Amino acid sequence: MQVVWALGRCTVRQVHEALLGRRKVAYTTVMTVMTILEQKGHLTREKDGRAYLYRPARSKGRVVSEIVEDFLSRVFQGSAKPLVLRLVEDRKITEGDLKEIAKAIKEAGHDRERRR
Repeated sequence: MQVVWALGRCTVRQVHEALLGRRKVAYTTVMTVMTILEQKGHLTREKDGRAYLYRPARSKGRVVSEIVEDFLSRVFQGSAKPLVLRLVEDRKITEGDLKEIAKAIKEAGHDRERRR
């Protein structure tokens, strides 16, 4: 999905070539995965000559939000607090990250107050 989001519209061959720059992967494996992603509704495809052009069905931001919500629901009963605490305790969040998070929390609070 990362490659498809980056390219916008692409063929299996283009995705395969992009992935080869990172690791060895068979063309047929890429084709199979893209077909499954299309069947699950993550990609759309249209015929373009002899090949299919694939596009993301949803934006990266939307998919990431859905994955995070699902993860929080299944692992942390819907609460982000234990996840954030675990990341802080494991030092996976840098001081710079903490400053950005604090700024986002402050801005979200201001947005909520404006809506009232």
